[in-house]
Amino acid sequence: MDELAPANDLQTARNPSNRQKPRKIASWLHLAGYLLIVVYLAASGFQSQQAAPGAASGSGAGQLMDHSQAIASYFISILANFGILYYCWIGVHYEGGNLATLSGGRWTSWKAVLTDVAIALPFWVLWEATAYGVVWLLGPDQAKSVAGMLPRTALEIFLWILVSITAGFCEEIQSRGYLQQQLHALSGNLVVAVLAQALVFGLMHSYKGWKQVVVIAALGVLYGTLAAWRKNLRANMIAHAWSDVWEGWLRMVVFR
Repeated sequence: MDELAPANDLQTARNPSNRQKPRKIASWLHLAGYLLIVVYLAASGFQSQQAAPGAASGSGAGQLMDHSQAIASYFISILANFGILYYCWIGVHYEGGNLATLSGGRWTSWKAVLTDVAIALPFWVLWEATAYGVVWLLGPDQAKSVAGMLPRTALEIFLWILVSITAGFCEEIQSRGYLQQQLHALSGNLVVAVLAQALVFGLMHSYKGWKQVVVIAALGVLYGTLAAWRKNLRANMIAHAWSDVWEGWLRMVVFR
């Protein structure tokens, strides 16, 4: 019986129709609930971009918010990210899964850690090049700036790093761990799942304006491709957290 296994595997590889459709990790109703959360966040984000300058936020013209609200926004971001992560975990847990179902598992050795770091660093270079390329193609952005959210004091820098680590962990599990797997199970097509989760990922950042939605969706394709290749989210999380630290704070320090 074992001698027939390689031949069967080869036949499966040659004929995609023989491959078993991926199993959903949570119910379709739960996925619908997740997408409703995304719709709310996207609508709220676009609405904040359309609000009159200074309305309700005290921000000046061209600013999404006043810097005095930065620390509060950091805590809201952390709580929201963990809240959505918890929602994803509930759906997966109900189906008999766990956090490893979403993340692909944790590190088991220092060699594995170094391997993921070695993958994350060149991936981040590709990430930066892609971001700059898409921004260049789209041209000048007239959206309200998020500069008021960026850290200035030591406390704000510490909290920004915490926000970045939280985003790297939670957003990767939400978008690549939960949504990409669910969409793969729904469509039966990994390419469709990667592209669709990237679009949703971009829409969740609508508060930055529609051009940034396009940029972030393009980056979401890269994150989704990396997750599909690695079969886990560890390198994704490293690259994601580092890119947020770099873009929001460290780059200004290095190039000032």
